[in-house]
Amino acid sequence: MSGALTVLKFGGSSVGSAAGWATIAAQAKGFVAQGERSVLVCSALAGVSDLLEALPSAALAGRAEATLTDLRSRHLGLADALGLALPSAIDDVLEAVRRLALGASLIGEAPARTRAELLAAGELMATHLGVAFLRAQDLPVRWMDARGLLIACDQEDRDRHFLSNRWNGDPEPARAALAGEQLVITQGFIGSDRHGETVLFGRGGSDSSAAFLSAALGAQRCELWSDVPGLFSADPRLVPQARLLRRLDYDEAQELASMGAAVLHPGCLQPLRRAGIPLHTRCTARPDAPGTIIAAVGSQAEGHVKAVCLRKGLTLIVLDTIGMWQQVGFLADVFACFKRRGLSVDLVSTSEANVTVSLDASAGAVDPDLLSALVDDLSDFCDARALTGCASVSLVGRKIRSILHQLAPALVVFEDRRVHMLSQAASDLNLSLVVDEEDAERLLKRLHQELVGARALDPDLGDTLTEALQGQSTHAGRGRWWAPRQPELLALASEHGAAYVYDLATVRAACAALTALPVDRALYAIKANAHPEVLKVVVAAGMGLECVSLSEVEHALASVPDLAPDAILFTPNFAGREEYEVALKLGAVVTVDGLFPLRAWPELFAGAAIALRLDPGSGRGHHRHVRTGGAKAKFGIAVGDLDAAQAALDAAGATVIGLHSHAGSGIRDPENWGAVGRFLLAQAPRFEALRFIDLGGGLGVPYRSDDDGLDLDALAAVIGRLRAMRPELQIWIEPGRFVVANAGVLLAQVQQTKRKGALRYVGIATGMNSLLRPALYGSHHEIHNLSRLDEAPVEVVTVVGPICETGDVHGYDRRLPKTVAGDVLLIDGAGAYGAVMASNYNRRAPAPEVILR
Repeated sequence: MSGALTVLKFGGSSVGSAAGWATIAAQAKGFVAQGERSVLVCSALAGVSDLLEALPSAALAGRAEATLTDLRSRHLGLADALGLALPSAIDDVLEAVRRLALGASLIGEAPARTRAELLAAGELMATHLGVAFLRAQDLPVRWMDARGLLIACDQEDRDRHFLSNRWNGDPEPARAALAGEQLVITQGFIGSDRHGETVLFGRGGSDSSAAFLSAALGAQRCELWSDVPGLFSADPRLVPQARLLRRLDYDEAQELASMGAAVLHPGCLQPLRRAGIPLHTRCTARPDAPGTIIAAVGSQAEGHVKAVCLRKGLTLIVLDTIGMWQQVGFLADVFACFKRRGLSVDLVSTSEANVTVSLDASAGAVDPDLLSALVDDLSDFCDARALTGCASVSLVGRKIRSILHQLAPALVVFEDRRVHMLSQAASDLNLSLVVDEEDAERLLKRLHQELVGARALDPDLGDTLTEALQGQSTHAGRGRWWAPRQPELLALASEHGAAYVYDLATVRAACAALTALPVDRALYAIKANAHPEVLKVVVAAGMGLECVSLSEVEHALASVPDLAPDAILFTPNFAGREEYEVALKLGAVVTVDGLFPLRAWPELFAGAAIALRLDPGSGRGHHRHVRTGGAKAKFGIAVGDLDAAQAALDAAGATVIGLHSHAGSGIRDPENWGAVGRFLLAQAPRFEALRFIDLGGGLGVPYRSDDDGLDLDALAAVIGRLRAMRPELQIWIEPGRFVVANAGVLLAQVQQTKRKGALRYVGIATGMNSLLRPALYGSHHEIHNLSRLDEAPVEVVTVVGPICETGDVHGYDRRLPKTVAGDVLLIDGAGAYGAVMASNYNRRAPAPEVILR
């Protein structure tokens, strides 16, 4: 056996599935076969730490047993998937947890020491299960308690001592315990103090545990395994074109972790850098995929931006006073206020009469009372105010000051947005700008395109996340309805140049899935796609239609001549009197979403049975333009106005038979509709004639190949729970996008290609006049070269249209096969909000629509 040793840390997503443990076992077998030593550092199963953290509150509310049952069932389910009986050691840990929860309930609180013991249970249970599985694979593995390996520092603050400590740097306990051991499994996140009490290394501390053990044992390498391969040039969930960063210096990685990159904990890098141990990031789902290597790479002559990072939820403290001018000790006095309140400062910007700082976002949201107390403390020295709802957008790289002239064109994206703060790191590793949170994602995407997308051929940049997880597919679009119909689609593109194509079989399948939900009525929102053939299929499937204008109502009746008027839900917004009048006379179900119509035209509603659209108070969705709840959205009646609404209803002589609410669009969390339903049911007792609640629409679809779709089984369970609360009320939904998005594609021939420096453009036959979503929302659609489906991607291109606008871009930084004029590109997921939003801008006709039956 050689002396080489590798420490491998596996996160909650890795240890939470049988597939993840298969990867862990394969890695361990490899080291054993080579005669090398390895230490496996494991986190708790995903979600378990959150349950344990909430257990004291659950115990005080009498819900501890439910949480304990949930914890056991999660581990039992994984044991079953691994072909194991639940190890008795897990029940022993749960019994200890039960006693701690009981103690917390008896004394009415959970001290920091108790919380540390509770949270440590997650890692202990995961590793007891893991060692049983690895031994079943005939691996010579030994289980070790990390509290005997890593000793923490002494901290005066009790919370920090027990819940967010750090290793004291003594390697001897780990070296002595692991001497001669070939394969060890132990816990991340936990250690002990010199008195033997359990301490934690902070949330996310499993990364730090792996780094501490690597340094203590002189490991040749430390590996962090998770559900993504490594660090990217931006968060790939927000920027699908973000590219893997193949190699980083310790300093660059530290800056990325501190500025919001979630792949590794900032605290893990310092011990590795001191010991000169490289860090490799790996992906459990794709163990063969290259990750990021973090090591000392030496100085680089040229400045560059490696990544663009985003951190939301920032709070700024703005200090204004002329009194700081030449006043000795002013900063010492004000920063003492932060220390006294236990608040850590992150970014700092100063001038002669102003100091602006951001509070460390890693500590979580700041309690409003604490924030108010801080401002009161600071008012003794200056005028102080707090700004919440901010976000930082940070450019991370090397020698940022040397490339300021290159950044100037990119920073134009901030010209119409307020920048609250600008901070340039003394290390010259980042430039951070703090803006309103609602602007941050748009700015992130634009800056990434300008500063990283322009380096598409940079050898330091690897695959996108989708490419890294899926590998280089030999057939793009495999499994999609359009792939087998390639010849037919190519012929259509040749005939039309550009065309929307809809597959009615896919529409029928989506309708069948929706009508299987436990709802009384599903109404298709025709604003998503109003093609007559689509409407006929939807109605034939048993769905009604939701219309937002009188023109849509007339179009629906013309497209489906036998449609009953009461199968139409009319939900206008700021519409004129005539629209309400005609819809009521037709017999449609009419929704009113404001007080004005009832007060201004009471005679229209005399004796009418209507629905009210209520504002749920906050919105959700894939873009701020589609979030339809809250004061900043124009839709719905605020709950505070319901008394006034009732007075207007009484004066008009109208009856409310339905309550409707809609939080936003493109949502894939089933609990959204649970929250909407509970909100509506809370208002239901006001209305004695109520017959239904309408949960709205917004059912999201996966626009990217690595997106998860909406779990309809989970949605059915959510709706079932709502039904049980008021079984006499009907439940309606009104999906649009879900029915048609993936049934449609946009085809377009390539007209020209162009190279400008490192950028390659592919221009197709239609642009934002046909598909506006990317320009309007920054939305993502997968793009494929339909002419070359079996060819591997070899170039990175930006796909544009012929419209005279810089924003006429279908997709940035797309990996395609070698693409030439005459090829046909396919833009996927274009069945919703495509043709219905088209225009004749530049006097160019939009793409026609073609139906496939």
